[in-house]
Amino acid sequence: MASNNPAFRNPAFNNGGAQAQAGTQAQMSAEQLQHLYNQPVGAVDASDRMTVEDTVVKTGISFAILVVGAVIGWAVPVLMIPAMIVGFVLAMVNIFKKAPSAPLVLAYAAAQGLFLGALSLTFERMFPGIVLQALIATLSVIGVTLALFASGKIRASKKATKIFMIAMVGYLVYSLVNMVLMMTGVLGSGAMFGLNSRVEIFGIPLGVLLGIVVVIMAAYSLVLDFDSIQRGVQNRAPKVYAWAGAFGIMVTVIWLYTEILRMIAIFRSN
Repeated sequence: MASNNPAFRNPAFNNGGAQAQAGTQAQMSAEQLQHLYNQPVGAVDASDRMTVEDTVVKTGISFAILVVGAVIGWAVPVLMIPAMIVGFVLAMVNIFKKAPSAPLVLAYAAAQGLFLGALSLTFERMFPGIVLQALIATLSVIGVTLALFASGKIRASKKATKIFMIAMVGYLVYSLVNMVLMMTGVLGSGAMFGLNSRVEIFGIPLGVLLGIVVVIMAAYSLVLDFDSIQRGVQNRAPKVYAWAGAFGIMVTVIWLYTEILRMIAIFRSN
């Protein structure tokens, strides 16, 4: 705490001043302790606990920064690749960091905003109106999922989560294979989305059918995010973990939006 006090950064700060500072802090500490003793049982650490309201606020702040970044990315699309790389690195740091960090979460929101803005502009130029379609679809999925979760009609379960994880691994492997095929030119120059647009099932592009499945997976991922926040509040997790909840929701919503954007693009290109 001392390093945050202007007095410690002042060259004129002397030993006498330090003693006076220490005395003031001791008096304040005694008053604070007495105040805490006067609080009802269980209310001492209430201000440091994670709450749904605080998580909602932090999530709103994160998405506000993401939107600002998206506006900039739309205006300066050349930032897409650097923003994508930075966003990926920040995502990994946030995922593997032991304790949530507000600056890192907000930095991730800004980087992803730049990337999404530039990506959206790219798709909008190819398929006019697609961004509005993707936004409406994304908000609809979020709204329905939140309503079902709040009403108790859908909950996370061990069996469903296990199926979700298996499906995620399978989808990641498929995406990697598809990317390699596209980069090596195996599918030819006409396959804009690789196997997703080249392969059809009953006349429907594979990417559209697969996209529907992935949207369902993303919706369940939202359920996991909501459930994680709910358990954090019930277990009286520290307030800082509200940022973890905000980060989780943001990652899922970004994933959902990009998948819907790509699914609509595949459908319209055919």
